[in-house]
Amino acid sequence: MDSARLHLQTLAPARRQLRIAIVTETYPPEVNGVAMTTGRIVDGLLQQGHEVQLVRPRQNPEDQPSPAEGFDEMLSIGIPIPKYNHLKMGLPARMALTRAWSVRRPDVIQVVTEGPLGWSAVAVARKLRIPVITEFHTNFHSYTRYYGVGWLKQPLSAWLRRFHNKGDLCLVPTAALRSELQAGGYRHVEVVARGVDTTLFSPARRSAALRERWGALPETLVCAIVSRLAPEKNFELGVRAFEAIRRIRPDARLLLVGDGPARAELQARHPEHVFAGMRSGEDLAAHYASADCFLFPSSTETFGNVITEALASGLPVLAFKHAAAAELLRNGHNGLLVPYADETAFIAAASRFAEEIQQLEAMQQRARESVLHMDWHSIVQRLVNVQEQVIEQHAQRNSGGLALGARAD
Repeated sequence: MDSARLHLQTLAPARRQLRIAIVTETYPPEVNGVAMTTGRIVDGLLQQGHEVQLVRPRQNPEDQPSPAEGFDEMLSIGIPIPKYNHLKMGLPARMALTRAWSVRRPDVIQVVTEGPLGWSAVAVARKLRIPVITEFHTNFHSYTRYYGVGWLKQPLSAWLRRFHNKGDLCLVPTAALRSELQAGGYRHVEVVARGVDTTLFSPARRSAALRERWGALPETLVCAIVSRLAPEKNFELGVRAFEAIRRIRPDARLLLVGDGPARAELQARHPEHVFAGMRSGEDLAAHYASADCFLFPSSTETFGNVITEALASGLPVLAFKHAAAAELLRNGHNGLLVPYADETAFIAAASRFAEEIQQLEAMQQRARESVLHMDWHSIVQRLVNVQEQVIEQHAQRNSGGLALGARAD
């Protein structure tokens, strides 16, 4: 047995409590899938006894670090993202990160987002020979066609590939995305799925009073869409699918939960629908549970946290066979699946929610059962296992001194 492996075995008990630096440009209370997922991961790591340093942009002038046992925050300078002024892009922080990680060295650095702050974190990790994991959350290159800059797709794809290939490992939420990225030249890709809080999201939160506010009677079919209201989310397809439902069930209601740059235009064109705005926590959970089915018209997601939240709330989901839907939905069992990007099939399938009432009720019963295994504790433990493997492999490649995991405190 070589000395590096022997040293790692000697250190193995200490690996139960890792020191993890997480670098992200979005974090709660910001409302989006990446922020929510990162917040859950941080909470889970702390609950399992690991130390976490969170590096993120300052969200507002009054924003201050919130230290706690085993947790500290390093706030960087951030600038608003065009069209998403409530979100910040972190500026590069190479000098500050180098100082911080030279004094208090993490066992592993996890970079959540691919912005300037994330790029600088990867560069510092490589310079200090600290293992670094990146995360692929957003198909930015797929968004280009929605914003009139299709010519950017190829250079943006190359930019993302270069960024993620600089890390020891790139994490993705589905096996299908792993295969797609590997085919596109990504070298080291592993799957860690996302979880869902089945205590928060539950059919038990259904509210007759809330439905009454939407103009829905007990027998009214309410179709929900929960998402950021932005062009890449393909809301017009969701509206067209609902129109097919309403031709069969004229009293049906469409509920849209969320906010974003497309809300004003959508609401002006479709004032007949219920625009609930941004919701969170138990209020959001009640909005899910008080609907009857869920429409997911997006074709640009890497996962789609709202799918698991809808299923946990007892809502059958209509979606393209893509991302989380392809792995979690069984057609006719807990939702409806149609071929990827086939909008005609999507609209036709939506009408089944209105026509096949008994099947809809059966799918509602099975929806929640299909995600009960996706608790966050299991997801976080899977992540820790991957982190430990990356630390060990990195140490084997860089045997000696700090690269073996000794800390410079």
